[in-house]
Amino acid sequence: MRKHVSRGTLNLHPSVFAIDMSNFDHAFMIVIGHEGGYVDNPADPGGETKYGVSKRSYPDVDIKKLTLDGAKSIYKEDYWDRVRGDELPSPIGLSLFDAAVNAGVKQATKWLQRALKCPDDGIIGPQTINAAQKLNAYKIVAIFNGLRLKAACDLRTFDNFGKGWSRRIAQNLIDL
Repeated sequence: MRKHVSRGTLNLHPSVFAIDMSNFDHAFMIVIGHEGGYVDNPADPGGETKYGVSKRSYPDVDIKKLTLDGAKSIYKEDYWDRVRGDELPSPIGLSLFDAAVNAGVKQATKWLQRALKCPDDGIIGPQTINAAQKLNAYKIVAIFNGLRLKAACDLRTFDNFGKGWSRRIAQNLIDL
């Protein structure tokens, strides 16, 4: 199921927190920095959204009352763990995690598999993990983000959100 996220901005960056963070904590601080507080943008198919968590994807969550810790739990379980972020080189894990939050786990995984030249079934399995660990992570991230940007340009919502998506991807590349 595609998890839809907002296109806001929280001014958080991992450099303002403790240096000894897990890969997830580091990636979460970068990704949540792209997300905003509470919004209900009529142009956003996700509808009511806070910290990138949308009512459309999480109908049982009280979006207005969602805390940052609540959002972090959702991100860990529904995105980081599903893309097996702890098993990937950190540049790949960050890019894949951010894309999963923004476009859904299956689609993000397919972009990674195409960048790795693996069968693109949308499931992170041993073949995908092994290829990601053996190849140049920065080259894979470049190809992955090229595929992601190319796909974003074809979305009907690109006119409303494309500039933000492009900035998000650019900032992720800078933060590597």
